[in-house]
Parts: sequence; C-alpha cells; structure tokens
Amino acid sequence: MRKPEPVGVTAGTPAGWSPADSSALYGIDAWGAGYYSINERGEVQVQVDQGENVVPVSLLDIVQGMRARHLDMPAVLRIRNVLDHRIAALNESFARAIAAGGYRNVYRGVFPIKVNQQCHVIEEIADYGRRYHHGFEAGSKAELIIALSQLRDTESLVVCNGYKDAEFIDLGLYARRMGYPVFFVLESLHELRVIIERSQALGIAPLIGVRMRSAVKVDGHWSQDSGDRSIFGLSTTALLQVAEELRAAGMLDCLQMLHCHLGSQVPNIRNVRSGVLEACQFYAGLVEAGAPMGYLDLGGGLAVDYEGASTNTTHSMNYQLDEYCVNIVETVQETLDPLAIAHPVLVSESGRATVAYSSMLLFNVLDVRDCMPGTIPATAPEGSTEFIAHLLEVLERVDADSYQECYNDALFYRDETRELFHRGQASLRDRALAEDICLAVMQRINRLLPQLERVPAELESLSEQLSDIYYGNFSLFQSLPDIWAIDQLFPIMPIHRLGEEPQREGILADLTCDCDGRIDKFTLPAGLSSTLPMHALNAGEDYYLGVFLVGAYQETLGDLHNLFGDTNVVNVSINPDGSYDFVREFHGDSIADVLSYVEYEPKHMQEQFRRVAEGAVRSGCISVEERQRILQAFRDSLQGYTYFEHH
Repeated sequence: MRKPEPVGVTAGTPAGWSPADSSALYGIDAWGAGYYSINERGEVQVQVDQGENVVPVSLLDIVQGMRARHLDMPAVLRIRNVLDHRIAALNESFARAIAAGGYRNVYRGVFPIKVNQQCHVIEEIADYGRRYHHGFEAGSKAELIIALSQLRDTESLVVCNGYKDAEFIDLGLYARRMGYPVFFVLESLHELRVIIERSQALGIAPLIGVRMRSAVKVDGHWSQDSGDRSIFGLSTTALLQVAEELRAAGMLDCLQMLHCHLGSQVPNIRNVRSGVLEACQFYAGLVEAGAPMGYLDLGGGLAVDYEGASTNTTHSMNYQLDEYCVNIVETVQETLDPLAIAHPVLVSESGRATVAYSSMLLFNVLDVRDCMPGTIPATAPEGSTEFIAHLLEVLERVDADSYQECYNDALFYRDETRELFHRGQASLRDRALAEDICLAVMQRINRLLPQLERVPAELESLSEQLSDIYYGNFSLFQSLPDIWAIDQLFPIMPIHRLGEEPQREGILADLTCDCDGRIDKFTLPAGLSSTLPMHALNAGEDYYLGVFLVGAYQETLGDLHNLFGDTNVVNVSINPDGSYDFVREFHGDSIADVLSYVEYEPKHMQEQFRRVAEGAVRSGCISVEERQRILQAFRDSLQGYTYFEHH
C-alpha cells in the first residue's frame, strides 16, 4: 500500500507544479483509457473521437452548465459519445479478430440489462448498437419487458438467463413468433419441462440454450461464479439429460446455444483462454449428442482496468480488448477445427466494459476536518496538570534520534491527562491542551518519517491517522454501493485546480450518519493508498471531485440510507466543434419522493405538521404570521433535493 506523504508536506516538491504532474500523480492517462485527461488549465476533460479529430471538453465547464440549469451536486454525468465508442470498439475488435483469423461466422454482442437498467442507457445501446445487431440479456421478467420494448432488428439476440416461470416463457415465445431470436438459457431441468409445455401449448418452437458449470476458477473477486461450487449452471450429467429430454420430445433441434460465465470481471487473460477452451469441449460434446447448436455465449468477464495498472489483480486487467477478442476467436478455432465442427456465432455479455467508462459521479466538498493542533502556549498555564508541562517538554525535544521515545511519552502523558479528566481531577481545558500538544508532537514526528531508513511498524499508519477528512456531498450507499459492499476501487480525483500541487492528504466521508460512509482506499500509480492527495479549500469556492468509471451496477444497487435518494443525472453529447448538448436531464429524488418510497404520504404529513403548528399558535409559542412561514418552509423542504443545496 502506498504511504501518504506527511500532511501539509510533499516530499521532493518540484519548483513548479503543472497539469502533467497531476496526470502522473493520479494516473489518469492509465485508467482513463484515452477518454479522460487533464488540460492546460488544470481541469479534467473528456475527449471523444469525432472521426479525424479527438474533441476535448472540460468537466468543469459541464458542471457550470449544470449549475446554471439548477442541477445541483451530486450528479451522475454520462457522456453519450463514450458509450457509443465502447459499443463500437467491442464489435469492431471482434470483427477484426474474425477477419484476421479466417473465422467462418460472426460476433453478436448482448448487453446484460442488470449492469445498468436506466432507460436512457438501454435506449442508447439499442439505437447505436443496431448497426452491429447488438442485443440484450435479461435475467428477470422486468428485464425481459425492457429488452422486448427495445427490439430494433431481427438479428439482435435476446438471451434470457435466470429462473423463468410460465409467464416469462410465454413472453419470450411470443417474441420468437414475431421473428426475434430469443434464447431461453436453462438454469434447471424443471425449467426445461415448463418450456416444452408452453411451447407445445402455443405452437411456437423455442430457442434453447444451456448454461454449463465451468470448473475453471478465475482470479479476482468473482471467482465463485465458476468452479464446482458455483450456484449457476447445470452439471455435466444434467446437460446430457437436457439433450435426452429434448430428443424424447422431438425438440432436440431447439438446443442451439451453450452459455458459460466465468465472472463479471476476469483480470487474467489466461483464465479467459482456459474458460473458452473448456466451453468449446462442452460445445463439442453437445454436438456429438445430436444437438445442432450454432451459438457459443461466453458470458461476461471482459474487465475494466480501474487501477490503470495492467495487472491480473481484482480491479485491473493484464490484457487489452483486441487481445481478448483474438484469444477467444483463436481458441474456438483451434478447438473445433480438428473436430470438424462448424464455427458457432460468438456471443459475449460484456456489460461492465461497455458502460463503466461513460459515467462518473461528481460532487462538491462541503467541509474539511483537519488534524492541525490549536494554539500551543510556550509554558504550561497556571493551575494546569503536571502532564501539560511534560508534554511541552516532549514537543521541544522531537528529533530524528528521539522520535520513538517522544512518540511513546506523548501518548502516555496525553492518556494520563484523559484519565485525570475522567476522575474529575483535570479540567476540560487541560484535556484539550494535552490533546493539542500530543497532536503537535505527532505532526513533527510525521515530518521526520521520510528521512528514516526504516519506519517502525507502529508508525507506519501515522500519516493516515493525521490525514484530513473531506466531507463530500454524496451518499456512498446510494451512488457507490460497491465500495461499501465489495471494497470496489474506483479512480477518484479533483476535476479542477490540477495546475496547483495538492498538498493535503485526506479520506472522504459522505453525508450519511454511518461509519461505513467513508472512502479510505484509493488507487494511485504508486499503489493502493489509504489517503488521496487533495487541495486545501478556497473560501467562497466549490471544490469538485469526480469518481470515475461508475457506469456498471452502481445506480441500481444504491439504497436509501438516511433517505438520500437518486442524484441528478445529466446526459451530454459532444459535438465535432467542441460544443456539447445536454440531451437529457433527470432531476434527482425530492424529499417527498423518498418519503413515499417508505410509505409516507406527503399530503398527510403536511396536515399532521399543520396541526402541530396550529397547536403552537394556540399555546402562544408562535404568531399566525410565523406559522405561515414555518408551514411554507415545510412545504418547500418536501420538494427539495435530498442532498445539500446551495441557496
């Protein structure tokens, strides 16, 4: 883990600081994947490919446009061009690999709706993806309804995963009747029997796939998606039984797809190749069993390099998109060609890599709590405890030779003062002064640490303990739930003032009243860090941070902790001339909205509060005029944003 620099001090500070230094500090050129960089003004910019030119737009300019439209922070910003580019890159990379290898079939991508279910995201994927016949994967009836409503052409696949009841199956069969390739991927033998029954009742032949249970264990967080104990997929015996039951029903020709899924984020390309190799052997076995097959769905797994480290760690990836596609195409060819099996249509459910880059969470910092001591007197105040004088003496003798002894002594005298306070033998001022002097000792020791050849273990976390706390205008549980749930790493950095050296080190705290509402793990080029370099706040000026690559899963998984609701959302499209359009604006939840989610009726609440106010008038606490102002404030608050608002 990267050790933070001493608070307020940057080791080896250059004579001048430039945006290039900030690029190196935050690693934006690595994790930004060409979509994000820092301009000469020290602002993060999004840059999109517009044919012959790459067009940059400052995020701060977009934020100012949002504020002018009364769209307050926090907000999710989506760049439509980036989403379109990701769809194109995936499809065209597979097309290049297929052409270069002489593969005798095509690629068809499907987007798993669960990754981002927001209407404007799904509609854009359907509209832009139409040129590539890009389809959808649905894991529930609600998601199937979404997929069916977004059908654009009869070559786009709809892959149905998850458990399916008769109503689910009927919907898919009706779409099949209309000419759309809707596949039911079996999760159980019971499902097969329902599909057979409903298809016979409706007279519609289904398209059936089977999900294998891969024995390949992958690196990273999602290793349990595969392996013998995976909760997904049919056993090998069950796969053969599916073929036999379909044969008995005269429907073996309906079995046309094999589906496997190694995990949402597979960081190691060797795992990908091993998984595809195993899937090909299963595919060949089903062909041998008499199934016509024709489609090989390799599921998700195409990773996002959140760290920009190009490694096989959980939040990174040791391959590029082109390499991923070539490995899949080559492995399928090399496995099936010796068996004289026709090349199947290649399908992937690459959701994370499709949408992650296009979205970011933007928020302003409301306040900072630093760990700077208050004013320290030259001598102990009259009447103070003897430990104050001892602490002042310790402060004077901190140096490179005595830092360890001073560390021990400062903690001892501070704790002794606290103990006296607990017993009523020291005043509140004594305790405050003891804590301030001890903090000053720690700050001096912290500044010595970079000079040491070896830092004692108990002092390794001192910089972290002395770091600032930046209070952000957001809810971790609503907007970044994966940080809390699975220790997900996202790139985080200021979006402006990057021509200035960030001389503070801090962690982030959200607005919720929860100790888990904090971010204290950050990905930087030097490694995982417990603090993030940031700037001191300027009076009267907002300080904006961005959390990047958040387009996958975060919005749907977010919850209403402390009743902080959905944030504002803005979709921006960048034009070739560098201008941009606010193509869609979605105002976040009002307080009335979130109260209704937990079964409160705002009108009833207003009436209840009116009675309270009327009672206060009767008792003489307030006047009628004050009552009116209070009731209006109550009504205004109900319609207000759930987050901190500027007025």
